[in-house]
Amino acid sequence: MIEVADVFRRFAADYVSAHGASMLPSHRRAIDDILDCRTAALGGQIWRCETCNTEVFSFHSCGNRSCPKCHTAQTQKWLEHRQAEMLPVPYFHITVTVPAELREVLRDNQRDGYAVLMQASAAAIIELARDPRYVGGTVAVLAVLHTWTQQLNLHPHVHCLVSGGGISEDGKTWHPARRKFLVPIKALVKLVRGKFRALLQRKCPDLVIPDAVWRVPWILHVTAWGNGEQAVLEYLARYVFRIALTNARIVGLDDETVTIQYKERKTGRPRTCRLGGEEFMRRFLQHVLPRGFHKVRYFGLWHPAQRHNAARVRQMLQLQAPPKLDPSQDPIVPPLVPPDAEPVPPIEPMICPHCHQGQLIFIRRLSPQQAMGP
Repeated sequence: MIEVADVFRRFAADYVSAHGASMLPSHRRAIDDILDCRTAALGGQIWRCETCNTEVFSFHSCGNRSCPKCHTAQTQKWLEHRQAEMLPVPYFHITVTVPAELREVLRDNQRDGYAVLMQASAAAIIELARDPRYVGGTVAVLAVLHTWTQQLNLHPHVHCLVSGGGISEDGKTWHPARRKFLVPIKALVKLVRGKFRALLQRKCPDLVIPDAVWRVPWILHVTAWGNGEQAVLEYLARYVFRIALTNARIVGLDDETVTIQYKERKTGRPRTCRLGGEEFMRRFLQHVLPRGFHKVRYFGLWHPAQRHNAARVRQMLQLQAPPKLDPSQDPIVPPLVPPDAEPVPPIEPMICPHCHQGQLIFIRRLSPQQAMGP
């Protein structure tokens, strides 16, 4: 399989040489980390097969959130925590997409612009949902930022997981949403745009944006997920730790170009796209977020300051739920791992990958400085 690291080894040096003076520190760090991931540069462990005496090197992962070979174990752990926090209610999936006229603005002001987009989207949802005509309570919102299309073009949008109901202002009554309706889409679009404009002007007062931009319609989709916490968790696994490009989608590499596979949006059919090496580097790196930026954020009933209320609401809803008739017939829940996740090497490999018979015995650790030493 061709990996992103293979592409970087082919084209990164030339790209850094041409654009190094203007490159963001996060971009340089992503290149270095992906090149070093699971190599001797990061150290690891040596194991020896007790049968064939073959030595096996197990190298450390880089942990960079843009690396396609990391985060499967992290995702599993995160999902287990979310499973314990999920409210036993239906959910809605809301996607808020920035119009093309604002994409460059966000790319040039990533830290403030993306944060404002997530905050404005969640705040608008919560405000409309509190209206007694719709939900009449404070909903729980989990917002996840994505910035790409399958061809790696810049396309900032926010995926919001929203509880199908909210808690009253006094915290005593749960108001369920209607089965297929949460809030009116047209009103939500205008409110998100208005809040985004006000927050962006407050965060970046020197930023000049033509008034005509604020009359361009935004794209917003609302989908009812219905009942089933497992379906919601699969949604989380699919979106939360997803990166712009997985290794499996790279289908060709030569001295000048990279070929990636993507799905055609309308038909869902697989297609390929060939990019020059420099263009691939540019497209990939524009989706590397600033260091310390939180691409997953919690609002409303899931805000960290409201976790005590969320726990109380969850307990209240569980007590109100009808008892299951036959718990023995509960479906078996598969491991919560993203469908496009990279395989993770075991922390403690046991069977020799060469003879497939002997067990591997731990010999010693390798520090990054002496990774290939005697």
